[in-house]
Amino acid sequence: MFNLIVFGLALAVRVTANFDGNLNYASPSRRHSGLGIDVPHVSRRSLKRGAVAYEADELDFTHGVASGDPYPDSVILWTRAAPSTASDASNVTVEGPVPLYSHDTETYIKADPSPICVAWTVSPSGSQDVVSSGEAYTTSDIDYTVKVEATGLQPFTTYNYQFTICGSNKTSPVGRTKTAPPVDGNVSELRFAVFSCSNYPNGYFNAYGNAARKDEQDYILHLGDYIYEGSQKGERAHDPPKYLFSLYDYRTRHGQYRSDPDLQLASQNFAWIATWDDHEVSDNGYRDGSSALNNTEESFLNDGHVSVDQRKMNAVRAYFEWMPIRQIDLDDNLRVWRSFQMGNLLDLIILDTRNYDRSITSLNWNDDYIDMIRNDASRTLMGSHQENWFYNQLSASSSRGATWRIIGNQIVFSHIVESYGFGGDNWNGYMANRNRTLKHLYDNNISNTIFLAGDSHQNWVSDLVWLDEKPYDPETGSGAVGVEFAGTAVSSTGFNGLIGPARAEAESRVGNNTVLQWQDGYYRGYFVLSATPERLEARYYGSPSVASRNPWDLPLANFSVATGANRLARPVAGGSVEAGFLRGGETKPTNVTLNTDTWEWDIIGYDQMYIAS
Repeated sequence: MFNLIVFGLALAVRVTANFDGNLNYASPSRRHSGLGIDVPHVSRRSLKRGAVAYEADELDFTHGVASGDPYPDSVILWTRAAPSTASDASNVTVEGPVPLYSHDTETYIKADPSPICVAWTVSPSGSQDVVSSGEAYTTSDIDYTVKVEATGLQPFTTYNYQFTICGSNKTSPVGRTKTAPPVDGNVSELRFAVFSCSNYPNGYFNAYGNAARKDEQDYILHLGDYIYEGSQKGERAHDPPKYLFSLYDYRTRHGQYRSDPDLQLASQNFAWIATWDDHEVSDNGYRDGSSALNNTEESFLNDGHVSVDQRKMNAVRAYFEWMPIRQIDLDDNLRVWRSFQMGNLLDLIILDTRNYDRSITSLNWNDDYIDMIRNDASRTLMGSHQENWFYNQLSASSSRGATWRIIGNQIVFSHIVESYGFGGDNWNGYMANRNRTLKHLYDNNISNTIFLAGDSHQNWVSDLVWLDEKPYDPETGSGAVGVEFAGTAVSSTGFNGLIGPARAEAESRVGNNTVLQWQDGYYRGYFVLSATPERLEARYYGSPSVASRNPWDLPLANFSVATGANRLARPVAGGSVEAGFLRGGETKPTNVTLNTDTWEWDIIGYDQMYIAS
């Protein structure tokens, strides 16, 4: 009996240690018991149950591999090892997934009783030498996902990694990743492919595949709307075929997105740095609700029978399980805002202007109210905690001598007036917050600041200016304090019409906004940001159509910013662009497009941009 007890205790220690090795058991934070999982509780369940584990031939790496959040000496690795592609069918988060343990009550997730052991290895690119390795367990409690931190790595180095079902030859695809440069290191160049707004039913993810095959970037930066919570139908209909409310709903939707071959290719070959926008939870979200679910009894009864807070809990849980994002230690909410010091070349500052502590936004029925309060000093996109952190990050980056400050932000920052006036769901709805940001930049002489944005499904390139407070010359850019590069969508709808009317609309927008230098709403795509000590360049690419899966990649426009200039180099875009409208320049459409499968160029055109609804 004594030997049996000792064996049980030893097994409990081993199982708990391996569960701790999977970061998703602490997702997103050990300091929040409602969000983390009680590992000892689940370990006891596994000992009690005594179930037989899955055989290796019953399991697959169902959704490929991914990596993210690179540090100089470590990176996050992700996969999913499961008996099927189906997600766990419960909407209750169990406090610790351990196999071999029975469910005490129906309130617990119907967790798979068998622990799945997954080993992982990391080797330098071109070498078989293993420099970091480990193993971890997973179960249905966390949707069979595995997320580990590979440590002991060298800075700014490319590695290959792979997962294996323990004790077998069942392996995942080989992934490729890259660590960040040393904080104080001299870096000659860094390149990021920047994406946002990938709506699965709306179109194919050609942009991901094109960027992955071209292999121009060191890292991928995703500014949010990585998934959508809607219920669109069609040839790529949403799964589940309903609006998302439960944990199962969000897990299933993440799984559907990761089934896309172009997303898998981009995830397999590049380290991602991601933040969420609103659709990872709900459209036009803020601290107390969204356009589709408000914090009222009526909304609860009519919309999903779930509270705003519980829906957010479900969405965030699934996001952390399925994304290669580091576990951020929270103080009071769901923190994804963070920063990366990448050598002496740049600091990448990632914001959350959506879900952390945002004041009320446009909800499609309160626009008059938002218009009345948009300049109130109390309005904030980030909350005081994050906002003060943001300003401190900008100052610290400047003080440490980093050449560039790149802000990964969800929504368009610039002062843009539309034909209907100001939008309420971007920085225009929070003018005091924007003015505080601009004041900090101007007052502290912080230069070389680059804002990045997604969300709008269109391309916008602007000088950063505090209009009505600081002088500005749109012809030369004099008076600007930085530049904004806002990108179109991977597949979400922008201008829904022909290219001619899209260009006319772009011309009208540029004409109505002195800070706006280029605008295009027709093409889906992405841009590649390249930073050197001397200059920063943004190269925009478009997909001629997302109505079919295809490898065509059309260069749209190239922009540059000289170090210390704090404005776009003139002539902007070298004086000409492929699409949209350029202030002081020409639009010269050629349709000369690269096939990223064959590396051949051809003149390509499609009649249909999106999948027909």
